[in-house]
Amino acid sequence: MIAKRYEPFWKTTPLEQMSQAEWESICDGCGKCCLQKLQDDETEEVFYTNLSCHQLNIASCQCKVYNTRQEKVSTCITLTSDQIDEFHWLPDTCSYRVLHETKELPNWHPLVVGNDKEMLQQGLTVRHYAVNENTVDEEDWETHIIKWVHGMPEPYEIT
Repeated sequence: MIAKRYEPFWKTTPLEQMSQAEWESICDGCGKCCLQKLQDDETEEVFYTNLSCHQLNIASCQCKVYNTRQEKVSTCITLTSDQIDEFHWLPDTCSYRVLHETKELPNWHPLVVGNDKEMLQQGLTVRHYAVNENTVDEEDWETHIIKWVHGMPEPYEIT
């Protein structure tokens, strides 16, 4: 008798077919999708800022009102499997994007490692650079634009 090899659900279940619990567990909790974004009206290019939604607990990278976030923050974006082809706007370390593009989770992902220590050690969360949006005047948001370089933020020069 041949033993059956265990394969984790993210290797056997496409993102589109995951249960809600499986889908939610793919999120690595980095908080990057909770950073405010600006969009160029002419080109529709999306620019990330280091400004976090006021509902993000920056220290834990968790939404304070996760279950009611759409009601509390009208601009909150909920990632769903029917948007997979649009994930290109997410940072290149986003686990949803990585899994969609490579069919693998990153080697630091909490589901792979068993905890978030590796992710934290690599600085892959927003906790060390995010600034609460309410502490900055909205007309100054452009000065907070960042670009992602392998999942890490760098200042963006507006030309």
